[in-house]
Amino acid sequence: MSCETRATEADPEPDLEVHKGNGKSAKTIRVGTRKSQLARTQTSIVADQLKELHPETEFEIVAMSTLGDKILDTALSKIGEKSLFTKELEMALENNEVDLVVHSLKDLPTTLPPGFTIGAICKRETPFDAVVLHPRNAGKSLATLPDKSVVGTSSLRRAAQLKRRFPHLEFKDIRGNLNTRLKKLDEKEDYSAIVLAAAGLRRMGWQSRISQVLEPEDCMYAVGQGALAVEVRVNDHEVLDMVSVLSHVDTVLRCIAERSFLKQLEGGCSVPVAVHSIIKGNQLYLTGAVYSLDGSESLKDTMQTGVCTEPQGEDGADDTQHVGVTAKTVSRGALAGADRLGSDLANLLLSKGAGQILTIARQLNDAR
Repeated sequence: MSCETRATEADPEPDLEVHKGNGKSAKTIRVGTRKSQLARTQTSIVADQLKELHPETEFEIVAMSTLGDKILDTALSKIGEKSLFTKELEMALENNEVDLVVHSLKDLPTTLPPGFTIGAICKRETPFDAVVLHPRNAGKSLATLPDKSVVGTSSLRRAAQLKRRFPHLEFKDIRGNLNTRLKKLDEKEDYSAIVLAAAGLRRMGWQSRISQVLEPEDCMYAVGQGALAVEVRVNDHEVLDMVSVLSHVDTVLRCIAERSFLKQLEGGCSVPVAVHSIIKGNQLYLTGAVYSLDGSESLKDTMQTGVCTEPQGEDGADDTQHVGVTAKTVSRGALAGADRLGSDLANLLLSKGAGQILTIARQLNDAR
């Protein structure tokens, strides 16, 4: 899993809330989500798309707290739980308390529990990271902040790359939901800036808070960042068919390549792994990198492969899972190619010594 600092909040009891839509319908689909404001906003985006396609169906949002929402005083990379933001939601899915779950894709492990699959990956919002400056630093950038300025992020990936790129800055953990982190930045003097996923800020309508978007040269992003995933039960063919049409072909192929890269590296929260992907024409390009915790060591490379980006493609749809994803609207050849690209790139970096960098990173993170 590539688990970064997600929107988290200390919610009052009860841990589960149900929000019903208006009016009566012949069928109700229960949509699971986390309780954070960002998670609810993202879930509403997906539910609205499904409602437009199925106006006769009621989509009922069921919000609940996860372990990651409750543990707010420890860096995510130190907790050691692989399903921080998904376990409780998957339990509800398994127990038929919900029919599907909406996640930020980067929260989902590359190997899902038996019986589950990602039935759709929606069109990706920008995957890049964004800098939000303290009001006193308006007009500046990371490059122009004074020496020893403190930047808040709990992401090992972000910290490793930014330490390497901006050695004059210092980095400090920050946790909490999007609202909480922005409040900590604005109302205290602890941070000169914080780094967040631009997608979350944009979905919340807070684009005006973005002071700087970090290009790949400064900071590559997390696997799956900016994409929303819809998780369903493998054997619930009706719901799987319903959500599959939400998949965006280019996004699916890019994210499968990224997830395959991470899976082959056996990466996760406790190691700095970053990616950048793009499709030009029928070529899928994937850049991947691994870093030491302080950013002093790194390995980075790029590979490409040809993919058919037409929906379903001439070779037909594929029900096979690729790194936890069932993409019924994407051709099997394209899916296999994207999957293979990610693992091939990971193997290339491993052959150059990536395994040792990641092992040391894990050991140092555990010792912190």
